[in-house]
Amino acid sequence: MNEMELLIELHKEGYRQGPGSDEATRFALSMTGIDGSRPIEVADIGCGTGASTIILAQSLNANITAIDFLPEFLDVLRSRSIAGGVADKISCHSCSMDDLPFADESLDLIWAEGSIYNIGFENGIKNWKKFIKPGGTLVASEITWLTNDRPKEIQAHWDAEYPEIAVASAKMAALEVHGYSPIGYFVLPQNCWLDEYYNPMRARFADFLKKHEGNNMAESIVAAEKHEIDLYEKYRSHVSYGVYIARKL
Repeated sequence: MNEMELLIELHKEGYRQGPGSDEATRFALSMTGIDGSRPIEVADIGCGTGASTIILAQSLNANITAIDFLPEFLDVLRSRSIAGGVADKISCHSCSMDDLPFADESLDLIWAEGSIYNIGFENGIKNWKKFIKPGGTLVASEITWLTNDRPKEIQAHWDAEYPEIAVASAKMAALEVHGYSPIGYFVLPQNCWLDEYYNPMRARFADFLKKHEGNNMAESIVAAEKHEIDLYEKYRSHVSYGVYIARKL
């Protein structure tokens, strides 16, 4: 197996592929002010195995297009949508988030939990804006500094992983520059990292390594994940995901 196949195997078993929670998804949705009874068109971009997609389908009168470039994740989402009784509201589409299959001004809501970093926050909000109807809404969670000064160790890690990481005010300014009006923001609490994402993933490490015993690539993947978890536990007061809610002008 190559590195991507190993990463897919490790993460597709998770309820989430990044920090978040059902409660945080519902809270972000409440901040949009969207009338849940009104028929709308929604895109969940970088949906993974569908934790947020299912909540959106349960909460909205919506046609939801779930986008992920990994078909393996979408297969899990399809099964979950059937089990949750919302399969009729969700269509899955495997593609890159920089090559989306939408007509201009066709979406009432774009949702991107923990995924926009794949193409960069500014690139994403700029290029996705054309798909949103005037007055439509964007919700995106993005790795965000919580303090203006950080210890060198955590600064160096995230500068290498995602140079676009910044404080919330910089993300708000980018939204305004690109034709949005920010209408809400909150920080994901620590349970969204530990209870919902890191601890469940950590519990899968032993079986994953046993299955791939002697595989240096699998061992390196787990070592990298453990390093990230250790850094978060050490420096959690300095970094989290910010959830940004904005309206297209």
